[in-house]
Amino acid sequence: MSLLASLARAHARRSDAPPFGFSTEKIGFVVTLRADGTPAHAIDLRGDDKKRTSAAILVPQAVKRTVGIAPNFLWDKTAYALGVTAGEGKRTAQEHEAFKARHRDWLAGTDDPGLLAFLGFLDRWVPEDFAALGWDESLRDQNAVFALASDWDGVRFLHTREAAKAAWARKAGAEAADPKVCLVSGEPGPVARLHPSIKGVWGAQTAGASLVSYNLDAFTSYGHEQGDNAQISEAAAFAYTTALNIFLGRDSGHRIQIGDASTVFWAECNAEAAAREAEKMFSAFFGGEPAPADPNALSAQDSDRAKRVRERLAAIHAGRPLREIAPDLDADVRFFVLGLAPNAARLSVRFYVEDSFAAIADNYRRYLDDMAIKPPPNGQPGLWRYLVELAVQGKRENVPPNLAGDWMRAILTRTPFPRTLLAAALMRARADQSVNAFRAAMMRAVLVRNMGEEIPVALDEDSPNVAYQLGRLFAVMEGAQYAALGRVNAPIGDRYYAAASSTPARVFATLLRGLKVHVADARKRGRGGWVERRVEGIMTHLPPDLPKTMALEDQARFAIGYYHEKAQRFARGAEDAADTSEGDDE
Repeated sequence: MSLLASLARAHARRSDAPPFGFSTEKIGFVVTLRADGTPAHAIDLRGDDKKRTSAAILVPQAVKRTVGIAPNFLWDKTAYALGVTAGEGKRTAQEHEAFKARHRDWLAGTDDPGLLAFLGFLDRWVPEDFAALGWDESLRDQNAVFALASDWDGVRFLHTREAAKAAWARKAGAEAADPKVCLVSGEPGPVARLHPSIKGVWGAQTAGASLVSYNLDAFTSYGHEQGDNAQISEAAAFAYTTALNIFLGRDSGHRIQIGDASTVFWAECNAEAAAREAEKMFSAFFGGEPAPADPNALSAQDSDRAKRVRERLAAIHAGRPLREIAPDLDADVRFFVLGLAPNAARLSVRFYVEDSFAAIADNYRRYLDDMAIKPPPNGQPGLWRYLVELAVQGKRENVPPNLAGDWMRAILTRTPFPRTLLAAALMRARADQSVNAFRAAMMRAVLVRNMGEEIPVALDEDSPNVAYQLGRLFAVMEGAQYAALGRVNAPIGDRYYAAASSTPARVFATLLRGLKVHVADARKRGRGGWVERRVEGIMTHLPPDLPKTMALEDQARFAIGYYHEKAQRFARGAEDAADTSEGDDE
């Protein structure tokens, strides 16, 4: 199934999705009108929170604006609807005149009292009335709707009147192009020349961006213009964009941020409860462990569902397959995952995966196996937490472009991880002089999946790999320096890690001479007896001539050995306690 077709099907299944021809928009206030068209009040619909959040109201679908002037039907921002704006508004007068002229055409011949009052308002209103009536200045540039004052009950707007709906349908029909077979639905219908905007993609234009568009000659074919290059009906374009905008909503429960990719997901199943359960589990997979249910905020049913998701997630982390822990999700749930990133006024598809939820859950379990490391990171971190470890200064916006999407695609499809993942983890480890559980896990995962190697999860003192043992040796040298000198401003980890992991033959001779001095100084302080035993055990696995250089894969093995050895030392307690427990018995 194509991406657009699966989104259109998702729209058809949602009972809360707006019908064709309508969209949910942020509305700041309503202008109530008397029967003669004079304005009665400007009623603020924004919330009482600090951000004064606008109300989400179902209105006739917004037009797709590029550079031209195009008013919406019975609602718009104040520049169009009232001729006022907070800025300079170089073409505000033109926009307002277009709003009035178009509505006189669209509503010509109406006998509806509400629409007649609106036409009277257009004849009487002048922009100066906004200030003269003392309306709140913060309403400028907000979206406005209209209502008949005598009918106003908080929900009955002009665009909800039957006469207005009929006029809207006539307008849409008059503007429809010749029907053609839709590439999405297979049904004949008018072709959408411009598709509605997609909003909510991180980093994209706030006004929205296009998933499908043709705005240059290079994108056209056989002289077709805009949407005629790919015949998608207006109904199908509305369906897929509406569903995608719902999924991209901040609290939709259908989105997570994976690097620069705004990732949406949805399930398809005959049993609606199973689909919702799969979506919650997927969110927990990659977004992190779900928060404990708050009995004061959730219903008993929601609380039980949250508990069940946590239990199933823990079982998957323990290595159990989905068919054992959730047979109701194993058979019939079809799952879709889409990653979108900004690209000027367009959207770029980072990845799109369609598969059974059972396959995706199994691939996720395989990803957990590949990422296993001991000691592990705290909790059950989401994918974003690993990506932060690849970013300069640990900032999400600095995650290397494309890497997040490539990694996510590899996880979902069980294909090799991007080699850039290994390079990025090594680069940050050298730059920060830090190999933590997150970075060690990513390095191990690439080696296990891409190279097919048996990389130890925990410390393996008998590993035959030279790079791994060199990493262990470097960690022991760090411990010896600490035992001898305590904390210093420039420990060998800060000064020599990068060189030791890439050109060991050039560095380790110097470090071994320094090790002897550190061991002697540590003995004077009654510490460090454990060092010589550890060094002797490691040296038995090293050749006489150390490698002059090491490739990226060997640098990763070095880092993993370094992490395991260092973690083993700290696992015995604080370093001073470790020294005391092992004693100077040699």
